[in-house]
Amino acid sequence: MTTIRETPVRLTQYAHGGGCACKIPPGELEDVLGGLLRPQTAAADTTLLVGLDTGDDAAVVTLPAAAGVPAQAVVATADFFTPVVDDPYDWGRIAAANALSDVYAMGGRPIVAVNLLTWPREVLPWDLAREVLRGGLDIAAEAGCHVGGGHSVDDPEPKYGMAVTGVADPARLLRNDAGRPGLPLSLTKPLGLGVLNNRHKATGERFEQAVATMAALNRDASVAALAAGAVCATDITGFGLLGHLHKLARASQVTAVIDTAAVPYLDGAREAVRDGFVSGGTRRNLEWVAPFTDFGGTDADTRFLLADAQTSGGLLVAGEVPGAPVVGELVARGEHSLVLR
Repeated sequence: MTTIRETPVRLTQYAHGGGCACKIPPGELEDVLGGLLRPQTAAADTTLLVGLDTGDDAAVVTLPAAAGVPAQAVVATADFFTPVVDDPYDWGRIAAANALSDVYAMGGRPIVAVNLLTWPREVLPWDLAREVLRGGLDIAAEAGCHVGGGHSVDDPEPKYGMAVTGVADPARLLRNDAGRPGLPLSLTKPLGLGVLNNRHKATGERFEQAVATMAALNRDASVAALAAGAVCATDITGFGLLGHLHKLARASQVTAVIDTAAVPYLDGAREAVRDGFVSGGTRRNLEWVAPFTDFGGTDADTRFLLADAQTSGGLLVAGEVPGAPVVGELVARGEHSLVLR
C-alpha cells in the first residue's frame, strides 16, 4: 500500500541518509575495530560470553548463581539513527523496535532502556521531538521494557534510538557463531525496507507495509526460535541479508547457501530497485560481500535486494521457525562464505 501524506515537516530531509543505511560501511568499520581486541581484565565475578570478536548483535556477560538464584546473562546494546520516515511518532516506534531487536536477536528479554536523542533545537520544533520520544515509549511499553531517562545532544542532524539492557538464560543464547552444517535458514520479515525508505525520502510516498514491518517487535520470533531449539541467529539491519549472513557464516566457519527464489520481499520493493532507489549503503554492502560470494546467475536487481540496508528487519535463524520461510541452509565451509542459487 502506498499513500501520500502531507506533513508540515519532512524529517527525512534533515538527514544525509536514513535509518540503518547510515551505518559506517562494514569494511571500514572492521578496519577501525581490527586492533581493538584486548585480553579480558573484567571483574572476576563476571564472564564476557559475547564481545567484539564475532561482530554479534549485542554484548553478553554472565552473572554467577548466588543464594539460590540461577546464573543469568545480561545483554547490552545501543542503536540509533537518522530519520527513516517523515512521521516523528513512527520514526520513534521504528527506532525503538530496532534497538530492542538486538536483545531479541541474542535470545534475550529487554528489561530497561534509556533514550539517545540528538536534535537541531534551533531548526526543528520540540513538539516533533516529543512525538519521537512518545513513539519510542509506546514500543518499549509493548515490549514490557522500562524506559528510565536518557541522554540528549544539540546536533545538526536529528537522531534517535536507545541503549537497551536485557536478560537471558546463558545456556540458551542465540549467537552468530553457533551455526552448524545441515541447519536450515529461516527469515522472519521480508526484505526491501531500504529501497522503500529511500523512495519515501526522495518522493514523500508513504509505504504502510514498510512502516508496519519496521515497527513490529522481533519478540515473538525470538521466543519461537528458542522454543524450536535454535542456538544461532542474527537480525537483519544495515548490512543487509548478505552482510549479516556473511558475518554469521564467517563466525560459525560454515558456508551459507541462499535459495534466492524463497526469499520474501515487501510489495513494491522490486519496483523501487528497478526505478533506481538503491541507497549508497546498499551498494557498499554489496561491494563488501562480493569477494566472499558466489553469485551464480543471480540478476543485478536481486543482488541489490539481498544486500538492501534494512532498518528494523527480521531475525535470520539457523533452524526452522514456525510461520517463517526457509530461505537457505548452512553447509560445510567451502570456497565462499555465501552461495546464491
